[in-house]
Amino acid sequence: QVRLAESGGGSAQAGGSLRLSCAGFGLTLTRTAYSMAWFRQPPGPGLEPVAGIRADGTTDYVDPVKGRFTISKDNAKNTLYLQMNSLKPEDTAMYYCAAREGQLGRLLRLANYDTWGRGTQVTVSS
Repeated sequence: QVRLAESGGGSAQAGGSLRLSCAGFGLTLTRTAYSMAWFRQPPGPGLEPVAGIRADGTTDYVDPVKGRFTISKDNAKNTLYLQMNSLKPEDTAMYYCAAREGQLGRLLRLANYDTWGRGTQVTVSS
């Protein structure tokens, strides 16, 4: 059974940086194609996409994070990353990683993913 575990969240000042990690258990990225993504839930209802990456390395980002966040993965370590730079208070949220076997067309569509981590909190102060 595939399981995902996020880490790296915490507190940062506006303009600062954080790096999130998502370790995958029960999957082997070097053998099986997976699409993976980061979503976030700000205070209040609603889970929103952040960034996604396909097995072939192609990526997609939502406009508010373009140029500030970078999604990447290390197949040998079965780990997904999200480098977040130039953080803003509006980036404050619980961040979740998600995975789905296969090469997804729409990376940022929440309903496309069937495996989720438990989340890691990011808090950005002004």
